[in-house]
Amino acid sequence: MIESVLVVGAGQAAAVAARTLRRRGFDGRLTLVGEEPEAPYQRPPLSKDYLAGDQDRDELFLLTPRWCADNAVELRTGTRVAAIRPADRAVEYADGTVQTAGAVLVATGGRPRRLPGVAGDRVRYLRTVADADRLRAELRPGARVIVIGAGFVGSEVASTARALGAEVTVVEQAGQPFGHVLGEPVGDALAALQRDAGVDLRTGEKVETYRETADAAVITTSGGATVEGDLVVVGAGMVPNVEPAAGTGVEIAGGIVVDEYCRTAQEGVYAAGDVTVFHHPLAGRRIRAEHFDNANAQGMAVAKTILGRETAHTAPPWFWSDQFDRNLQCAGFTGGADRLVVRGRVEDFDFAAFYLAGGVLRGVFAVDRGGEVAVARELIAAGAAPDPDVLRDEDADLTDLLS
Repeated sequence: MIESVLVVGAGQAAAVAARTLRRRGFDGRLTLVGEEPEAPYQRPPLSKDYLAGDQDRDELFLLTPRWCADNAVELRTGTRVAAIRPADRAVEYADGTVQTAGAVLVATGGRPRRLPGVAGDRVRYLRTVADADRLRAELRPGARVIVIGAGFVGSEVASTARALGAEVTVVEQAGQPFGHVLGEPVGDALAALQRDAGVDLRTGEKVETYRETADAAVITTSGGATVEGDLVVVGAGMVPNVEPAAGTGVEIAGGIVVDEYCRTAQEGVYAAGDVTVFHHPLAGRRIRAEHFDNANAQGMAVAKTILGRETAHTAPPWFWSDQFDRNLQCAGFTGGADRLVVRGRVEDFDFAAFYLAGGVLRGVFAVDRGGEVAVARELIAAGAAPDPDVLRDEDADLTDLLS
């Protein structure tokens, strides 16, 4: 029986794992170690409600100091782990001290990917609550905001900035937002969603140079355009924080490799959340899922595994985004599809797009149709091959397909 658990990281996966361990009866020593000075908090609101000023800071927190005290959880914030020691079931802190445990869980998440040559006093990245606090104070009516990257973080920041009255230019190197993942018809719709909201969206262009003057941030693009702004927000993806596990025998391949039970190749060492890469049976390959739902699911799965109640995490990935007064949701795997079936009207931003491969439903993307995504996710998990005519028929009840 494991008598102690040490969690390296204090984000979503770590918090869910801690709650699950205590709720499932684990009464041993439980330690969470985070580099940030904050208790564990939610990140999705940082680019949406919290950034807009519609959510208070206290509403972000997942584990409060009071909860930790009441549940005998040792929370060490502002503390960096230099390395884990699998052979010793221990971690070494940056100050040289060492702490042992029966199980070590790495849930270190990730950090924003930095763009070479894009640096200065006017450049912002968004990952932490401190980042959001700084940006929150700068998004005001008339502010000129340049967003590099039309991924979810970039698009959400653009949406929030427009709602606050800022002028927004988005520079995206792909032909459409998410076009390489969702296909051109859906990518075109997402581009139109931004442009209809007043965003100056420039697709098919990369940032060639960046400089700052006394009054502005200035970028030039691969298309020869010059864009000036008051600040630049970079949304270029995320880099997993694998450093504590590097050189320890834990397999790293674009993230810390785990199985469906969140076990690494080193006995007694586990990993969960954004830092992981794992084989997904529905995808037939290793994937990374840098999303809230995956962190939740892996946080619960790893806690059960540590307690000897192994429960595989095999559900199809699911994530959502709120932007430009629309709710976007995606589930499953949209890549590799050979057929796209649309239910509703893409041009009205009210549709569900179903991605099939060999007749089997593999993925779904929808705007303002969360109920249909929920049904589709069950069908994807079941390996269903639904009738395309039923999928596109607005009068058909998709729940009938579940039988």
